[in-house]
Amino acid sequence: MKKNMSHCFELKSNNRLFPYTKYFLYHQMTHGCEASGVKRIRVHDIRHNHAGLLVEMGFSPLLIAERLGHEKVQTTMDTYSHL
Repeated sequence: MKKNMSHCFELKSNNRLFPYTKYFLYHQMTHGCEASGVKRIRVHDIRHNHAGLLVEMGFSPLLIAERLGHEKVQTTMDTYSHL
């Protein structure tokens, strides 16, 4: 990942790859849900939504497993086979 990122950005050792913390995302999502009147969703729910979108778009289980960071394709199949 460092090799790939070095081609895109000038990263320093103290840079964060993802500039937002879990707390920041949680706070922003809670605020947005309250402001819009929709049911609160968790940050992790976005991960499942993303996986579902990839399934709907026809991506292979292998590519989805790689995208989600699953060590085994079977993990992906067990979790998302209903889609």
